[in-house]
Amino acid sequence: MARLIYTAITSLDGYVVDAGGDFSWSAPDEEVHTFINDLERPTGTHLLGRRMYEVMSVWETMPTGPPTGDPDPDAVTRDFARLWQGADKVVYSSTLADVTAPRTRLEREFDPAAVRSLVASAERDVSIGGPTLARHAIRAGLVDEYHLFLTPIVIGGGVRSLPDDARVTLDLRDERRFAGGVVYLCYQATA
Repeated sequence: MARLIYTAITSLDGYVVDAGGDFSWSAPDEEVHTFINDLERPTGTHLLGRRMYEVMSVWETMPTGPPTGDPDPDAVTRDFARLWQGADKVVYSSTLADVTAPRTRLEREFDPAAVRSLVASAERDVSIGGPTLARHAIRAGLVDEYHLFLTPIVIGGGVRSLPDDARVTLDLRDERRFAGGVVYLCYQATA
């Protein structure tokens, strides 16, 4: 059975982007990126809001084959590009005119019943990206797992990774500490 998974790289104080819009501090090193790639392998569909779609659009044209010139993404980057390009995407936006990426469709509003049905009928896991869109799924009780990467930085404000107005009981399922100080926590939502 497919799961709806929310993954976020956050500051220690719980933000995905600072008050000025910067998230460069969250770029994963090779060890963390490799781990993220392995987590993403079972994902068949990504649910994204407009901002996350725009941020992730770089992966649509990233080379996936062997190095052919300079500059060329490393093997870990190429691996993620292959995973991203091989998955379906659903973009939720009331402001985008259209989406241009392959395997991508546009939905005008987030419908919890439609998402529940999509996950129930999916053969592979479904990922929800971005805290604004995830907030809707969290409030509706749709998120099965939370994959959080705590980055060793305090940024003091910005966009929170989790909503302030939702209460969810979780069980810790996995944890890992990386050499660069990032800590991975996997939580499963309980009934």
